Amino acid sequence: MVILGIETSCDETSVAVLLEEKVSVNLISSQYFHELYGGVVPELSSRAHLQTLIPLIKKALQKTSISINDVDIIAATAGPGLIGALLVGLNVAKGISYSSGKVFIPVNHIEGHIFSGFLMEEKPSFPFLCLVVSGGHTLLLLVEDELRIKRLGVTIDDSAGEAFDKTAKMLGLGYPGGPKIQYYAGMGNRTKINFPVARLNDKYNFSFSGLKTSVLRYLQKNYADSEIPKSDIADIAAAFQEAVIKALTANVRKALTDYKVESISMVGGVAANVSLREKMQSIANQHKIKLIIPANEYCGDNAAMIACRALQLYKRGIKYSLNYNAFPALSEKVFIH
Repeated sequence: MVILGIETSCDETSVAVLLEEKVSVNLISSQYFHELYGGVVPELSSRAHLQTLIPLIKKALQKTSISINDVDIIAATAGPGLIGALLVGLNVAKGISYSSGKVFIPVNHIEGHIFSGFLMEEKPSFPFLCLVVSGGHTLLLLVEDELRIKRLGVTIDDSAGEAFDKTAKMLGLGYPGGPKIQYYAGMGNRTKINFPVARLNDKYNFSFSGLKTSVLRYLQKNYADSEIPKSDIADIAAAFQEAVIKALTANVRKALTDYKVESISMVGGVAANVSLREKMQSIANQHKIKLIIPANEYCGDNAAMIACRALQLYKRGIKYSLNYNAFPALSEKVFIH
């Protein structure tokens, strides 16, 4: 079974080829020019996908020494994401499927992340607790099997990834913010500043807008008319990162006391954060269960996770028509099948 996966939900154009569950190739073309604007510009993102996607598909097939006739399934991200960007990948996938007679499977981007741990040699065991921490979403889920996913908590405002990006921008570190905050946090004192961690009535929900505002007020109070010294940037970054980690792990701890699970999986771009990984590993060790975190290549947006999820859906007999449309927002139902 050969699966061609396409991912164009935001600012990465990615194409992957899977031979069953084994990744043969996973190509990612990142749109670094967004750094000039301090964030992703949707129209520019769509145009870049248009220019990049077809050459990337040809390169992926060439690297695996196969033709489109050897492919069994064409999969593409259907949402959530930037609607223009999504339409590029989805319509290319539909076109290939229609012209070649191959199976077409649209994939929920969040589901791709949730099951990205299955790309690893050691895979999550059902039921597992899944913490999704991507650039646009923060979710805590109970994954009972491939088709039964219970949403326990969600962010009520900013995602953790957005908070990283916006804090980095306030500190003058540029975009994307996650790696830069992590770099400076490694040189700072995480206990020097006490930024707040939101306590919500909804047991497993998250909130990061208050933390972001606290950083802004701290900067306005202490550096209104002056440049922030690098040593202070490091301390602010470290304290901010610590507050995010506390918020994320507190809800994971709560869920582990309420639900019996076989493993924990942490996925999404923020899952690449080293300090967060270490804290999650400590929690897993305390509960004597395994923690599965995808390799960094599969934490960010990538087509391998889309192809992997498509194969799962196909094996469960789920079918889609070429009329299936893109959806920009995370629906209340969360999942598309």
